[in-house]
Amino acid sequence: MRFLIQLIGAGLLCAFSFARADAATGGEPVAVTQVDVAPCLAAAAADDLDKAATACTEVIENEKTAKGDLIKALIARGALYARHDQVDRAIADDSRALLLDPGLADIFNARGELWLKKGDKPKAVQDFGTALRIDPNHERAKANHKAMAREIERMGAQMALAGKPSFSCLRARRAVERAICGNRELADLDREVFASNARAIREARNAAEAKALQREQDEFIARRNADFGRPGYDLKKAMQQRLQRLNGVDGY
Repeated sequence: MRFLIQLIGAGLLCAFSFARADAATGGEPVAVTQVDVAPCLAAAAADDLDKAATACTEVIENEKTAKGDLIKALIARGALYARHDQVDRAIADDSRALLLDPGLADIFNARGELWLKKGDKPKAVQDFGTALRIDPNHERAKANHKAMAREIERMGAQMALAGKPSFSCLRARRAVERAICGNRELADLDREVFASNARAIREARNAAEAKALQREQDEFIARRNADFGRPGYDLKKAMQQRLQRLNGVDGY
């Protein structure tokens, strides 16, 4: 009986405590104050990395932050990181923003430019393409995508020519030509020498200078053909010296 009285008394005390709590709050749940995104945006706009890191992180890590404010904070902090060459952090923020809203053409383009900084061209092209699918009139994405298309085309052409000399190996008769065809490094050197000589002639100041340059190239080829196979002759070294001569000491 005494235990029952104690139990009832405890229950009444608990009920009284809840009643006081309800009376103190008017019976309504306590409102959770959201973090203001304005200081984050202001610090990012002012390019203040320290203040923005604190203000934006407070917004981003608060689980009560509204989706729209979270996206704004991620974009602002990501852009700030990008301006300060913190590429990986910027990519992380942009990626999280895109997960929340995959329709942000500007952010796909921005992340594409960041991938480009990291040297990841396939991911850059993918992001530029996505930005254009979202907004076909996005001027910066169009320019970026076009530039990357040209770059990929150029790389493809280089890969197609890799290991191939300036002449047809099917018609190679001289021992030196067969040696060049049989070695990728020598083949690439031969093609570079040929291309550099053509450039030098094209940029000659007058016909006489162009003629002199071609005569010098012809003499190099004749000397190469005659000296190949002789003791002490280094074909690779001779080609490298010719390329250096055409391009200058520090390259063209």
